[in-house]
Amino acid sequence: MTDAAPVDDEPTAPTPPPVTPAAAVTPPVARAGEPEAPEAPPARLWDRMRDDPQYAPEHLALEAVRRLGPEAADWAARARADRPDVSADELADQAIRKFVNRARLSGAVSGAAGLPGAVIDVGVLAWTQARLVLHIAAAYGVDPVHPDRATDLLVLQKVHKVAESARLALGVAAGRERAGALFGHGAQNPLGKVMLRLGVRLAQMAGVRAAKRMFAKVVPGAAIVLGTWANSSATKDLAERARALYRTGRGGVPQPRRS
Repeated sequence: MTDAAPVDDEPTAPTPPPVTPAAAVTPPVARAGEPEAPEAPPARLWDRMRDDPQYAPEHLALEAVRRLGPEAADWAARARADRPDVSADELADQAIRKFVNRARLSGAVSGAAGLPGAVIDVGVLAWTQARLVLHIAAAYGVDPVHPDRATDLLVLQKVHKVAESARLALGVAAGRERAGALFGHGAQNPLGKVMLRLGVRLAQMAGVRAAKRMFAKVVPGAAIVLGTWANSSATKDLAERARALYRTGRGGVPQPRRS
C-alpha cells in the first residue's frame, strides 16, 4: 500500500480560517466560445476527505466512479447514437480536449486565499482528472461505472504503483466511509494540520509533484494559483496513460507477475 502522507516532516502552516471547501467554490459562468469551468467535488466528498485525509485519494476515486461513471457512460452512448461511425480514438480525443481545457482553469476556481484556496484548487483538478479518465474509458467501450475503475484511477494517477495495493486501500477507505456514516468521526486534529495533509494528498493525486514546497509557502492572505501549464501538462500525461490502458478494450490495470 502506498505510504501515507508524511506528518512529522510536513511543513507547518498557520491555521487557516474555517473555510468549507465546497461552500467556497462558485464556478464562474463560461462565456460563449470559452471552455466550461471545472466543477468542484461534491460537499459530502469534501467532508469525507477532510475527516479522513490519509485516504483522500481513495475516497475521491470511489465517489468519482459512483457519481461520474454514469455521466461518462451516457456521454459515450449519446455520441455514438449521434454519430454511429465515430471511432473510439475520436471520442477519446474529444474528451481529452474538453477536460484538459477545464484543467487549465482549475487553478483559480475557488477565489479563496491561502491554504483553503490551494486545497480547493487541487481538489478540483483531481476531480477533473478523474472525470477525464472515466470518459476515456467509456470512449473505448470500457465500463466507467465498474468498481475496477476506482483502482484504475489510483494507479493511473500514481497514488499506488500496482492494482493490488490500490484495491486494499480502497477497501480500507470504503470501510472507514461506512464507519463514519454509522458512528460519526472523532475529534479532529487542528484544522490547519488537516487541511495541509489533505492538500498534499490531493496534490500528489493530481500530479502536482512539488506539493510540499507549494504548501510550505502558504501564508494568510496569499492566494495560491496553480499554473495553467502545470495543470494541463499533468492532465495530458494522465490522458495518454489512460488511452494506452483502455485502447486495448480490456480495461483494468495490469497485475504484477507472480513467480
